[in-house]
Amino acid sequence: MRHVGRIVALTIQEMRASVRIGMRTAELDAVAASVFARAGAYSAPQRAYGFPGTTCISVNDEIVHGVPGSRRLQPGDVLKIDVTAESNGYIADAATTILLPPYTATAVRLKNAALSGLRAALTVAKSAQRVSVIGRAIEWEAKQSGFSVVRELCGHGVGRRIHEPPQVPNHENRFSRDMLTDGLVIAIEPMLTEKPSHAIDTSDGWTIRTNNGALAVHEEHTVVITRGVPLTLTAAA
Repeated sequence: MRHVGRIVALTIQEMRASVRIGMRTAELDAVAASVFARAGAYSAPQRAYGFPGTTCISVNDEIVHGVPGSRRLQPGDVLKIDVTAESNGYIADAATTILLPPYTATAVRLKNAALSGLRAALTVAKSAQRVSVIGRAIEWEAKQSGFSVVRELCGHGVGRRIHEPPQVPNHENRFSRDMLTDGLVIAIEPMLTEKPSHAIDTSDGWTIRTNNGALAVHEEHTVVITRGVPLTLTAAA
């Protein structure tokens, strides 16, 4: 898990460094494919679901699962890259939001709120706690900044498969009895929107966007739950 987590972190680093206004999202996806090839890794969504790309690349009101293609990146775009790699039978998952200049103050605040939510979640995600403490922390940070969480989408267990139990919502589910246990591997992924929105499917069968055109951001790490601070597998070295 450490090994595949490093591959994911390196891929995000190289994609971030390659982002240029005017480039096609397919060109950015090719950067990830090159990293995977050098590392002997594979695209987990491609293998598991037949996803038509190496990584998910979403822009502006697209929340997640955007398909790389001919779309060119424009000034002011809110770009999300979501990398899920498989290596030696293990899978790690991470995402980040990149703001292309000239970005708005709202976009900066929205991204910062998602990062704050992720940090807050990491402070409470400990063994013997309920999974719901994660969503409580993320939603509190979002509301403090005047933003909303995407309630229809959530984090998840990960390791041998892309999506494993438990689900990890970005809001508090008071009815959930799922517990965090020592050694559990989960993807924590705050997805925030600038105003209350619903997640809807699009005609390509993959991309999920906001129903009202609201900007969306996405931050994510794969972590191992411990009795103390979680071990973040997909953090850059």
